[in-house]
Amino acid sequence: MNISIFGLGYVGCVSIGCLAKNGHHVIGVDVSQIKVDQINAGKATIIEKDIDIIIAEQRAKGNIEATTDSKEAILKTDITIVAVGTPSSDKGHLNLNYIFKVAEVAGLAIKEKKDFHIIAIRSTIMPGTCDKFAAIVEDASGKKRNVDFAIVDNPEFLREGTAVEDYYNPPLTLIGSDNSGAAETVASLYRQLPGEVIITDLKIAEIMKYVNNTFHALKISFGNEIGNICSEMGIDSHKVMEIFCKDKQLNISPYYFKPGFAFGGSCLPKDLKGLQTLAHDLYVSVPVIDSINKSNELQITRAVDIIQHTQKKRIGFLGLSFKAGTDDLRNSPAVAVVETLLGKGYSVKIYDKHIHLSNLTGTNKVYIDHHIPHLSKLMVKDAEDLIKDVDVIVINNREQEYLDVLEKAGDTAMIVDMVRLPEAIRNKNNYTGINW
Repeated sequence: MNISIFGLGYVGCVSIGCLAKNGHHVIGVDVSQIKVDQINAGKATIIEKDIDIIIAEQRAKGNIEATTDSKEAILKTDITIVAVGTPSSDKGHLNLNYIFKVAEVAGLAIKEKKDFHIIAIRSTIMPGTCDKFAAIVEDASGKKRNVDFAIVDNPEFLREGTAVEDYYNPPLTLIGSDNSGAAETVASLYRQLPGEVIITDLKIAEIMKYVNNTFHALKISFGNEIGNICSEMGIDSHKVMEIFCKDKQLNISPYYFKPGFAFGGSCLPKDLKGLQTLAHDLYVSVPVIDSINKSNELQITRAVDIIQHTQKKRIGFLGLSFKAGTDDLRNSPAVAVVETLLGKGYSVKIYDKHIHLSNLTGTNKVYIDHHIPHLSKLMVKDAEDLIKDVDVIVINNREQEYLDVLEKAGDTAMIVDMVRLPEAIRNKNNYTGINW
């Protein structure tokens, strides 16, 4: 396939070499004559393991060339890959000037092109950038998106120092587009590589680089704070984290990575507070760990705000415990929401088949007596009766009984979902999810 790559910096240089090695003819485009001359001389524009050898080999075979003439490059190719820089401002906003400049020159070239053209953006961009890019191309070319050209987002996940190895051994390849044909064409560039090729929506693809790298930064900071605590106690922090990473069922797994309501129960809040206290006693500052509970409290505030936004006063809760299949009310975020709503004058009713007030004992009873002392007056014995009597139904647990009741229910009461209900319910007009 004939491919043009705009930007001969880090990502562009690695891409031009690796794509050429995979059998494609690649034209590099850059405003820097120095970089263009380097590629045409068979030299890499960056220092990176193995890329210098690849560039030299592929240039010698005639699979690589470079130019400053953007129009010529686009007219000669089927796919354009955009790998120009998107540097951050001091306040964290991206400078997208280079990206949008490419959109302008691409549009002028596509104006003269008869064949359908695909533009794949590899640069790091914010959600919505591809749509703006496409609009600029339309204005400059006078042609139509998904008729004469298509936009694909194909974020790169290359690490400096191992970029060539990462290119050929990706954990996954991500492609976002609103054009299935264009997405599949770009996917064909990577089908021979290991790792799943995932085709998804544009904005999902656009945000993934930020999600990934922010989590990597969080992991480093978390590991460092654990290391600092361990160091003060003479504990081998590397052994601690080595054991931590061996748990692939909970610790290193998808289990807790599901957006939704706040955490609760007896274990997570207690142990989080215990570790914070230990750090405090050791005079070790742990801002990442200290912020976890603050974030959790904000999720409870978010739930209250969503309920208030309905402007309804009669609220029904399906499920009160912190987790489905249990009667544990300790630190249940739903209890905190109910307590807040009662304080604001709301009428609240609750149904939870697992909670029998006469059976509550110990710390579970002490907790609920402190936060909702008159819980017995709020509880109802039948879920269907609750639904008939309220204007807003808050789903706090994913119990099959609640799903069955909601499927039978009409659209009179608003549904506020904390657990991500099935799609059939999410598609109702009276439905709101906490963060989806």
